[in-house]
Amino acid sequence: MIKIYGMITCPDCSYLLDQISGLEDEYEYIEIGEHVLRMKEFLRIRDSKDNAEIFKDVKEAGGVGIPCFVLEDGRISLDPSVAGLEANPR
Repeated sequence: MIKIYGMITCPDCSYLLDQISGLEDEYEYIEIGEHVLRMKEFLRIRDSKDNAEIFKDVKEAGGVGIPCFVLEDGRISLDPSVAGLEANPR
């Protein structure tokens, strides 16, 4: 199961939610804006030393860095293609 951390106010997250509709056995969407504990869970992932390089550009820009994908093997990515999804074409 791939976990996707996101916020419903994020257009990229809304786009991904449309893509994973009906695929709840493959993807778990975690809305980090709806609950303080979920935001803390996400920030632990984002601020881990192991993930510093992944989130470097996002943190420098002052963003939260979402959507974030936690793959089944434990890898973290901000790239939807690694989770088998398409980026928002905008």
